[in-house]
Amino acid sequence: MLDQIPESSYLMRMADGTIKQVNPLTGTEVWTVPGRGNRPLGVLSANPAPIDPTKTDAYCSFCPRLYLETPPEKARLVKIDDNYTLLRHLQVDALFDTTAEFRRVPNLFEIVSFNYWQKNFDYRLPDALESHKLTYLASVAGRQHVLRMSEQRLKAVGIDESAWERMSLDERLQFANAFFGGGHELIVARRHFIDGATHDHQLASSGALTPEEHYQYLHFTIDALRDIYANNRYVRYVAVFQNWLKPAGASFDHLHKQLVAIDERGAQNGLELERVRANPNLYNEAGANFAIYRNLVVAENDHAIAYAGFGHRFPTLEIYSKSERSQPWNHSADELRGMSDLVQACHAATGADVPCNEEWYYKPPDVDVPMPWRVLIKWRVSTPAGFEGGTKIYVNTIDPETIRNRVISRLLQLRNEGRIAAIKIGAESPGLPNCLRYNPAVRQQESAHPEFPPLSVGPQDG
Repeated sequence: MLDQIPESSYLMRMADGTIKQVNPLTGTEVWTVPGRGNRPLGVLSANPAPIDPTKTDAYCSFCPRLYLETPPEKARLVKIDDNYTLLRHLQVDALFDTTAEFRRVPNLFEIVSFNYWQKNFDYRLPDALESHKLTYLASVAGRQHVLRMSEQRLKAVGIDESAWERMSLDERLQFANAFFGGGHELIVARRHFIDGATHDHQLASSGALTPEEHYQYLHFTIDALRDIYANNRYVRYVAVFQNWLKPAGASFDHLHKQLVAIDERGAQNGLELERVRANPNLYNEAGANFAIYRNLVVAENDHAIAYAGFGHRFPTLEIYSKSERSQPWNHSADELRGMSDLVQACHAATGADVPCNEEWYYKPPDVDVPMPWRVLIKWRVSTPAGFEGGTKIYVNTIDPETIRNRVISRLLQLRNEGRIAAIKIGAESPGLPNCLRYNPAVRQQESAHPEFPPLSVGPQDG
């Protein structure tokens, strides 16, 4: 069993100003050294190029005019008269009948391939997906689309053109299963650039979405997440993440999330599970409570709390759901909106020019103890090097208090501009301990007695 990490190690300031941190969930050791955090955070474009107005919707393979440059679409979210509608399994001749605000498409280059599931588990397409595949391939345009994507994928992994030419049609179509039942998917936003952009550095990030758009983005992602589990019984965990800008691992500077199904819980969940079994209230005590007591909270609403994280390799914002439920697809609409509003606000405060990873963590379906859903936003503003490799101590150039100050200042400005939802910022947060309700032993049961109003309403006038 892993030892519990003492609270005194989470965040320590040395006499010279060095800040030492230990992540209470993973044990990762982090130092912030004075004088190393004064570097610019964002990726600055030295020579922004003007955007050709004829190419604003055809700038990369994820753009709306180029739907056929991605594998067959699994679903899309369209907006009609301010209402969002989910469309599933469109045929190729209907792709351009509507404009997708968000699309769900297979990743052409899977991390875990369909062949992996087929060879190791004898996985087969469920009847509904098999039927959709056959219908799609029945049309000439659909079949040509699938063959073109298959050829592109094989060439990218080193299969030469002559090998492709020697394959029969049936052999080529065998690769189609990955497009209709694979477990590595993308959720792609419509815009490449912000509305009214004139130069190519004006990218449309998560923070550039409106709170409503971001909610739809998050909700659509969760629909895909639940669907992957439902269609493959061998999946034990689906990793959800977003790489923003190339320094953070993005293939395109076009907003998109990724979902990757694996047949393990993952190392991160394994480490956490050992510690949460020993202390079921760990996420409160070593997370939200500690952040409250150390004034690290940046924002809060009824359903979520966000704070400057500690013990991370990179400057990090942590957004926790307060829900009693441990998995995103079991949250209520209000709970999802609460999470979405804080995630969008934190992205907006981070800025579109800062490379970052958005990572989701939640209870795997086969785990028997509650674990709250949380989203981490990691600013990829430094590169681990020899010191980190030799010592396993990571140098994080920005300490949590500096992150807090930077983000709170920006959130106040964004709220005044009406660019984020109505949320409590910094000291406005109620700061109630054990606000994460995932742990049934500490769920707040506030009195409704008029003599004793809830703590969350604040002090009473005498």
